[in-house]
Formats: sequence, structure tokens, C-alpha cells
Amino acid sequence: MRRYRFLLSVQWVILTLVSIALIPTMIRLGFWQQHRYEERTARNNLVSSALHAEPVPVERLSTPGHTVTRTERYRTVTATGTFDTAREEVVRRRTNSDDEVGFHVLTPFVLTDGKVLLVNRGWIPANGAQTAFPRIPAPPAGRTTITGRLMADETTAASGIKNIQGLPDRQIMLINSAQEAHRLGARVLGGYVEQTGPQTDSPEQISDPGTEDAPLNYAYMIQWWLFAAAVPFAWWSLVRREIRDRASAAVAEAAQDTPEETAPAAV
Repeated sequence: MRRYRFLLSVQWVILTLVSIALIPTMIRLGFWQQHRYEERTARNNLVSSALHAEPVPVERLSTPGHTVTRTERYRTVTATGTFDTAREEVVRRRTNSDDEVGFHVLTPFVLTDGKVLLVNRGWIPANGAQTAFPRIPAPPAGRTTITGRLMADETTAASGIKNIQGLPDRQIMLINSAQEAHRLGARVLGGYVEQTGPQTDSPEQISDPGTEDAPLNYAYMIQWWLFAAAVPFAWWSLVRREIRDRASAAVAEAAQDTPEETAPAAV
């Protein structure tokens, strides 16, 4: 066991402790990536299921004051009513599919029973000063039927967007049905709808939500666990190399200490 005494040196004690600590750390990181994979897969399945579900009237899923749930989000809904363009607003700092900054157009949609549905009609560019109310293409006039994706009220916690106060008239940062109910003095259905039909070129309608890259998290999970398994093998390889290096050094030192034999003198 004398050849392993070097493991008690400060350098090797530190290396061994670091190796021991790395193994559970990498295993935990693998489990974290597994959790992210399962979470993203569940979210993708939920979104796909909602998008492919049969359209239903919006009032089957939402009522005034209702909080849109995870299973209701992205459900395709229909509604019949009239756009109230006189009281529409724009949502600042929104981007389109090309990452251009502009506005989302939020128009109250008065249903046949008098309730109001908030409809995000899509994106328009922010041409000119953002302090002025932009020119917005008009929606269909009169009674019409729309389809769209049901969305939950926006919050700073969920979106990361700060709800700035003191904005120009008819400009907002977040879409919130409770605040809009107070502004409009009407019974506003909870959440809002991203319009998908009838199709329009302007405003530019919002594209379907993309899928999250769950397979990437699965690959990271396997990677971390392979790293954890490789640590003891790497440590043992270093130990064996150190033993070989020390044995070679000992042989070389012994060779230097051995006196060379003197050749016999010629007669």
C-alpha cells in the first residue's frame, strides 16, 4: 500500500474531495434537466391538444371575472358580435415574427348579450412617435363572427413586462380583463382572444405558439449522468498515471545511484 501514500498529500486530498462532490452535483443536474424535459413535454402536449380541439363558443369557457386555466389556454373559441373601435387600445412594445417592435391592437368585441370580449386583432408597426395613437386598420363593420385562441390575462410575473403607469391615452403594457372592465364600465369576459379568423393582412395576425425544445433537455439529462459516471473513471486514471510516473521516476533514480562497473585492464 506504500505506493498509494501520495493520495494523502494535500493536492490529492483536494482532488479526491472535488471528485466526490462532483458526482452528486451532476446527478442532481441530470434530474433537474429531466424535470424540465417532462415539464416542457407536458406543456407541448397541452398546447397541441388545445390547438387541435374543436372550436367552442367563448362563453362556454369564460365568464366575467373568470381566470383562464392552463387547460383552457390556447383553446379555439368562436364569438359573434360587433367590434367597438371607438374604445380600442394598443399594447406597447410587442414584436412580430420578424422581431420588429410595434403594437398589438386590442379591440373590445361586444357580444350579442351585451358582454364584452377583448380581442387582440394582431400586430401593427410602430411608425412615428410612440406617444401618438397609431393609425389602425378597421375591422369588419357590423355583426360578425370571429375565431381565436383563448388566452389568460397578462401579468408582470408571467410575462416579465413591467406595467408602466402614465402612458399616452389608449396605450397599455399588459392585457388585463379586470382593468378593462373598470375602464369600459362593462361585463368583460376573463382573459382575451388572439384573433385567427377571419384572416387579415393588417393587423398582422399572431402566429401559433411554438413548441419548446424538450428533446434538448433530455439530451442534457443524459449528458450530466454520463459526466457523473465518468468522474470515478477519470479519478482512477489519474491515480494509475501517477503510480506509473512515480515508478518510472524511482527506476531512473536507482539507475543513477548504481555505480558503473569498471572494465578490466588489458594484460
